[in-house]
Amino acid sequence: MKTTRARRYAALFACAGLGLAAPAFAQDKTVQDKTVKIGVLNDMSSLYADIGGANSVAAVKLAVEDSGLRDKGWKIEVLSGDHQNKPDVGVNIARQWIDNEKVDVIVDTPNSGVALAVSNLVKEKNAVLLNSGAATADLTGKACTPNTISYTYDTYMLANGTGKALTKAGGDTWFFLTADYAFGHALERDTSAVVTANGGKVLGGVKHPLNTSDFSSFLLQAQSSKAKVVGLANAGGDTTNSIKQAAEFGIVSGGQKLAALLLFVTDVHALGLKTAQGLTFTESFYWDLNDKTREWSKRFAKVSPKGMMPSMTVAGNYAAVLHYLKALDAMGGNAHDGAKTVAKMKEIPTDDPLFGKGPLRVDGRRIIPAYLFEVKKPEESKYPWDYYKLIATIAPEDAAKPLEASECPLVKK
Repeated sequence: MKTTRARRYAALFACAGLGLAAPAFAQDKTVQDKTVKIGVLNDMSSLYADIGGANSVAAVKLAVEDSGLRDKGWKIEVLSGDHQNKPDVGVNIARQWIDNEKVDVIVDTPNSGVALAVSNLVKEKNAVLLNSGAATADLTGKACTPNTISYTYDTYMLANGTGKALTKAGGDTWFFLTADYAFGHALERDTSAVVTANGGKVLGGVKHPLNTSDFSSFLLQAQSSKAKVVGLANAGGDTTNSIKQAAEFGIVSGGQKLAALLLFVTDVHALGLKTAQGLTFTESFYWDLNDKTREWSKRFAKVSPKGMMPSMTVAGNYAAVLHYLKALDAMGGNAHDGAKTVAKMKEIPTDDPLFGKGPLRVDGRRIIPAYLFEVKKPEESKYPWDYYKLIATIAPEDAAKPLEASECPLVKK
């Protein structure tokens, strides 16, 4: 009897042991999962297509290659989608990717309206958003989440670079031409704050529809304002069109200065140096900045669908994905837990050939220097894509909003 009872107890303990071991085994199996799906979500066909578009997809694929994870047995897939600059379209693509395609991370998201909407969805689904394309500082401010990183630039950086420099240089009255959606509103707001803080005055502004072709009525209002600086709070095709039409209206020749608050190397390429010369602007990356950026950019140009040098956002997508994959490798596998992965990204040091070293703050902002550039005159350009001259370097701590002033709920004050 005693022997039978002992055997029963032994069997029960064995079953209990198996029951306890099963979750631990499952957890280890999850940690060892070495599959990743990356979705590049951006404008593939409209005014921001050259800023990112297919070039961003190429940069992400290059990051996957350079990570070396495939050589370690990882299976990494890259998808792409066109959000058409519509938040509902962007969210629908992102939702389908996460729910049906099991996408782990969404990358790029130029268009701040799309990015803010996708960031909310990513938090709800516990995925990851690596933003390089959207400019609104709200993504690391009042709308920050534990699942979103902003890697490359924001409206605070642009305002404190271009806005401050031009105001201090005597451009103390401003009029804004603003893209009428989240990005333009944030850029005008942040630049206005810098202008007034540095003794300047905003005389007025006008908002224009996204991807408009005719800026004549808006430019006439800017001209009649007599403001010393006409601030272009827009991007991509809207910026190039407004600059071209401003030349036709004689705004610069009439004594006013254009401030391209967000300008990309692809915009200058589209405009040509004759039209773009003299424009002052702020970026955190330029392909010809140093030996490392030149070496990588020449590699990238060979895989670029259009043979282009990389824009700031394209470079940011490469660096962000490279760091994301580094975090997964450090974790020993993909737990498919967005907040956990982002926390690891913030924990380990960032270091890449394009932006160098710089921490990822608790609010999700990558801390890197910014640069004030001026577009060269045609006679100053010595080789293809030789478009910028460096005016000043903005220290990392000045290029990002101080944490003590942050509205991000993740920041403990």
